[in-house]
Amino acid sequence: MPKDFYEGLELPVSFDKKIVEKAYKFANKAHAGQKRKSGEDYISHPVSVARILLGLVADSQMAAAAILHDTVEDTEVTLVDIAAEFGSDVAMLVEGVTNLGVVDFDAYSNQEELEEARANLKNQNLRELFLSMSKDVRVVIIKLADRLHNMRTIKALSKADQH
Repeated sequence: MPKDFYEGLELPVSFDKKIVEKAYKFANKAHAGQKRKSGEDYISHPVSVARILLGLVADSQMAAAAILHDTVEDTEVTLVDIAAEFGSDVAMLVEGVTNLGVVDFDAYSNQEELEEARANLKNQNLRELFLSMSKDVRVVIIKLADRLHNMRTIKALSKADQH
């Protein structure tokens, strides 16, 4: 865990640092060798997402899920692994964040198909957003923090990839 991770935060007495630190070790191992387009170690992104959340509203399960949010999508880790290590609550949050807005735009061969897929994705994301909110609003809050951090670091992407 980065030394300054909790710096300046007022955490409730009930906050479980152990699960967050366990999530960090687990995600750091899963993302070993992965880099962001900025050249930073990939783990810096989920840690930043968790830090955003801890500055606002996060409980320890939410912070752990934020740190783990890309492990299922970007590594060999499964939701079963997450549930076994962190419990069903954290696994449900990770699953919800993973399922919000996943699509492979590279699979489309022409611009017309791509634009149709993007329009469909927007509609699908809206449905999934409302469904996630009805299950657990924390899924949406984690996803918003994820997007916020991605927007804060968008300069590392090429102009074409920034859309």
